[in-house]
Amino acid sequence: MSFFDKIKAGLKKTKESTAANINAVFATFRTVDEDLLSDLEDALILADIGAYVAADAIEELRKQSKLQNLQTKEAVIDCLAKILAEKMAPNNGLQLNTKPSVILMVGVNGVGKTTSIGKIGAKLTAQGKKVLFAAADTFRAAAADQLTIWAQRAGADIVRHAEGADPSAVIFDAITAAKARGCDVVICDTAGRLHNKQNLMNELEKMRRVINRELPEASVETLLVLDATTGQNAISQAEGFNSVTGLTGLVITKLDGTAKGGIAIHVSSSMQVPVKFIGVGEQVDDLLEFDALDFTRGVL
Repeated sequence: MSFFDKIKAGLKKTKESTAANINAVFATFRTVDEDLLSDLEDALILADIGAYVAADAIEELRKQSKLQNLQTKEAVIDCLAKILAEKMAPNNGLQLNTKPSVILMVGVNGVGKTTSIGKIGAKLTAQGKKVLFAAADTFRAAAADQLTIWAQRAGADIVRHAEGADPSAVIFDAITAAKARGCDVVICDTAGRLHNKQNLMNELEKMRRVINRELPEASVETLLVLDATTGQNAISQAEGFNSVTGLTGLVITKLDGTAKGGIAIHVSSSMQVPVKFIGVGEQVDDLLEFDALDFTRGVL
């Protein structure tokens, strides 16, 4: 199944999908006029794309409809998909150019960080890379046990400490082990934390300092995992984590649930942080490398 097909399949479960609203707008389509553009803008906002992004996209569609003389529903939707895709930060893939490189996974509680780590680890080991997981979520009960199961599935090593241990110490030991074992990538799990809890964000900042100190020349990807059902609160989450860790990418999960999909477009275009992966199911291969145009076409 192609990326586009998986997007469409994942969004079938959406309770009120963007496509349903878009189709309603085009039910009596005759021409691209102000009524149509206004209704399309409303549909985009309802899809969590955000008022500013939606307004900019519709303004560009207004211009392109005149330049290209768009006369069919399919042409209008295709043009809108391209406009939205071009607003997003381009996905240049994971930049893991040193040995070892580091991926630091961050986010609030319950968004799917540990599961995403397992799936990314499986992708990397399938490429022949030696991967080590750092179980730096020492707060949540059984978090290290869950990560250990994923390490076994992915064929990765793991470094873990006792529950309640200093997460920065886990990352330090993981980096030390990675150097000794010749690992290619260290993927660090972290406890879920609210972006407005300063003491928890300080703890995350300390982890990042340990990585920078121990591997000053290393490639470091800091990926924020966002639950697609979060809606507009995802923007404040992204801004909070970005201010502390400097985000290099987003992982959008649970697009197979009740998500409308637009939040991926909103966050990426507003903050110019690329979406690296999206989750459209529970299977290990349901974490897909992100393609903006296929995604916007699938959503619309």
